[in-house]
Amino acid sequence: MGLLLDAEDTAVTRQTAEALARIGTVAAVRLIALAVVEADGNQAEWLETGVHDALAGPDGVPEVAAACRHLAQDQDEAVRQGIAEISAWTGDTER
Repeated sequence: MGLLLDAEDTAVTRQTAEALARIGTVAAVRLIALAVVEADGNQAEWLETGVHDALAGPDGVPEVAAACRHLAQDQDEAVRQGIAEISAWTGDTER
């Protein structure tokens, strides 16, 4: 979480979000969702950029959308809130 919310180095925030999104597991996407809820505006922009970087191009990660749909039912309100934001970034309306 410290890397996702690094206040001193936005490149770390972006790269960490991208790496976790490329992994695409429920656990990885859950970490991004929790970071989104705690992020300030600048950090949120870099988290979004990292997710977009992972999804762009022919090697995009379709697992992120599946993980978002799964986590939309999470018992933790913060996770659901973060997932709503990530789903909006990815254009996933199937939640």
